[in-house]
Amino acid sequence: MLTKWGPVTFLTMWKTIKAYKANDPAAKSIAEIIFLYPGLRAIAFHRLAHLLYRLRLYFLARLVSEIARFMSGIEIHPGAKIGKGVVIDHGMGVVIGETAEVSDGVLIYQGATLGGSQLNSGKRHPTIKENVIIGAGSKIIGPIIVGEGAKIGANAVVLTDVASYSNVGGVPGRVLSSNNKGASL
Repeated sequence: MLTKWGPVTFLTMWKTIKAYKANDPAAKSIAEIIFLYPGLRAIAFHRLAHLLYRLRLYFLARLVSEIARFMSGIEIHPGAKIGKGVVIDHGMGVVIGETAEVSDGVLIYQGATLGGSQLNSGKRHPTIKENVIIGAGSKIIGPIIVGEGAKIGANAVVLTDVASYSNVGGVPGRVLSSNNKGASL
C-alpha cells in the first residue's frame, strides 16, 4: 500500500531535483545538482534506507544511512519521514532524528538539527509542515510541530510549537513576527 511516505519513484526524485534548481541560484544545471549536491545524495540514500526500515531490515537500513552520512555529511535516520521537494542546502552537519517528519517543500540549511528530547519510545522528534525554512545551525528539539510556511532563523533553538507563517529566532526561540502571508526574517 502506498502512503504519503511511500517508495521512491522517478517523479518523487525529479520533484526534489527541481526544488533544488528553484531554491539554489548557484545551481547552474540539473547535471550539477544530480552529481555534485550532497543534500540530494543524502535524500536519495534516505529513500532506500527508509524502504529497508519499513521492511524491518533495520541493520541494512542503518548501513545505508551510515554510507550516506559518510558520503554527504548529512545524517538522516532511516525511520525519519521525508516529503517531496525537500532541499538540504550545503547540508554538512544536518541531523534528522528517527521520528522526525519533514513535509513537502521544506528548505533546510547546514548544521540544522531535528532532534529528540526524550529517551522513551514513541514520537520524540519534530514534525515540520509544508514550505518551512530552517536556518543554518538551528536546533528544533522534541515532539513539536512547526506550522506551514514558518521560518526558523539561523542558530535558533526551538523547543515549543511554532504557528504557521511565523518567524522564529533566538535562544530559546521566540516568535519575531507572524502573519498569514509569511513575512520574511
